[in-house]
Amino acid sequence: MDSSSFGEWLYRRVIRPIAFCIDPERAHYATMGLFGFGLSLPLIGAALRRSLQVEATAKDGIEVAGLRFPHRIGLAAGFDKDGRWLDALSNMGFAFVEVGTITPKPQPGNPKPRLFRLKQDRGLINRMGFNNGGLDALVERLKRRPEGLIVGGNIGRNKVTPNERASDDYLACFKGLHPHVDYFAVNVSSPNTPGLRELQDRAPLTALLQRLMAHNRAQEVQRPVFLKIAPDLSDAQLDDIVGLVEDTGIQGVIATNTTVSRAGLKTPSREVEAIGAGGLSGAPVRQRSTEVVRYLRERGDFAIIGVGGVEDAASAREKIEAGADLVQVYSGMIYTGPGIVRQCLQGVKG
Repeated sequence: MDSSSFGEWLYRRVIRPIAFCIDPERAHYATMGLFGFGLSLPLIGAALRRSLQVEATAKDGIEVAGLRFPHRIGLAAGFDKDGRWLDALSNMGFAFVEVGTITPKPQPGNPKPRLFRLKQDRGLINRMGFNNGGLDALVERLKRRPEGLIVGGNIGRNKVTPNERASDDYLACFKGLHPHVDYFAVNVSSPNTPGLRELQDRAPLTALLQRLMAHNRAQEVQRPVFLKIAPDLSDAQLDDIVGLVEDTGIQGVIATNTTVSRAGLKTPSREVEAIGAGGLSGAPVRQRSTEVVRYLRERGDFAIIGVGGVEDAASAREKIEAGADLVQVYSGMIYTGPGIVRQCLQGVKG
């Protein structure tokens, strides 16, 4: 077997079939734990690193929002909420990893089960609810982050914090993470925290971002700030987003988060209804997220990170051609495996 295919073969033939037989959330932690353990073994670790090595050249590098990325492919927030696996993810070849969503205080998230696979659709439904170990624990891990990996901090509010005090939570995370991350993603678009999406309205969102940017400008080193938006926004709401970026001076938009829509799924409706509420990600959101990227690019001159249904060369190229500067993967990691970076990079070269 070619050494470059070892990691992909191992995931496709051994790890994924086993993982797909158990609860998705348990499988997530077990798989990443297994991968980290494999990297720690001399022979297996060396083979894994060789097989996942990304051949990015100087031409693949790109400057976005003042940061120099070695290539365009990153990992979206939600996969490594607490920054536990940054070394392993760096070995997979990601140019950048977004940790979080993090909240000031630890919280358990919503009751389990809360993560579900839609295998026929290559999608996921989640209602995790910002489960995380809190700001202080993440800061301690980020002090030991791997060199050369760009890390973004995705921030949110605690479930118990009312919207009228939400900016306090965002500012607390912003201040705490500021010395330890390279950019910020402000998450007001998760459907799994009650009332959170109300913060996407222009007035409260403008006030929130202005407060964060005021602190940012007062620092010796300023961090780029991105706003993560939902795919379910109307054209009028997207127009507001364009104006808001201009008004607040943030650097860009991450398009998009998960969708509450269930349109066009191959999975039988009774199975989808049995799962219940949650945000849908993966291949089913690919078209809409690309539409949002294109709409924003046609109307705004700011940085865009495209995410939603990116799992191979074609889907990565689609986001770039629509106007994204960078792309992120999440659900695609579950279905494609750790070789996804190399596959996606082939679609955005040149």
